[in-house]
Amino acid sequence: MDILAEERRRYDILVLGVGNILLKDEGVGVRVVEALRSRDLPPGVELMDGGTLGLDLMSPISRADRLIVVDAVQAGDEPGAVYRFRADEVDVKRMPITSLHQVSLFEVLSLCKQMGQAPREVVVIGVEPKEINWGMELTPEIQQRVEPVVELVLQEIQRLRGESAAE
Repeated sequence: MDILAEERRRYDILVLGVGNILLKDEGVGVRVVEALRSRDLPPGVELMDGGTLGLDLMSPISRADRLIVVDAVQAGDEPGAVYRFRADEVDVKRMPITSLHQVSLFEVLSLCKQMGQAPREVVVIGVEPKEINWGMELTPEIQQRVEPVVELVLQEIQRLRGESAAE
């Protein structure tokens, strides 16, 4: 595919799985996107393994009309708990900086917004991890949550498509 054409391509809905698959449950977002690849998705829905790309996610995020992010989220609940929230509900100022060389997803979203190229809606679906440690397999508790999270993402896609049709 023409690289420049790909850089200009817009997404109605971008489903972005983020996380590090080398750190067990930290990779749940990527694993959910992998599972979604076997599903029949409506036109205009794009899947992306965002891994740990950080700032490199700016380009695809800025081309998305609506964005669904799937990631491991440590919020203190039981392993496998599933969260759904809008990105604008997160107080980024209160989040700790873990590295001067890493850029968080919320910082990328903020940069896109400052440039006037942010998605109209950003939904985050998070899964409470059990273990973030070296290893490429999800823990059994989190592996059991992949299919229910896939279903939740599919419901979210339908909700977003319904809102688009109503506009």
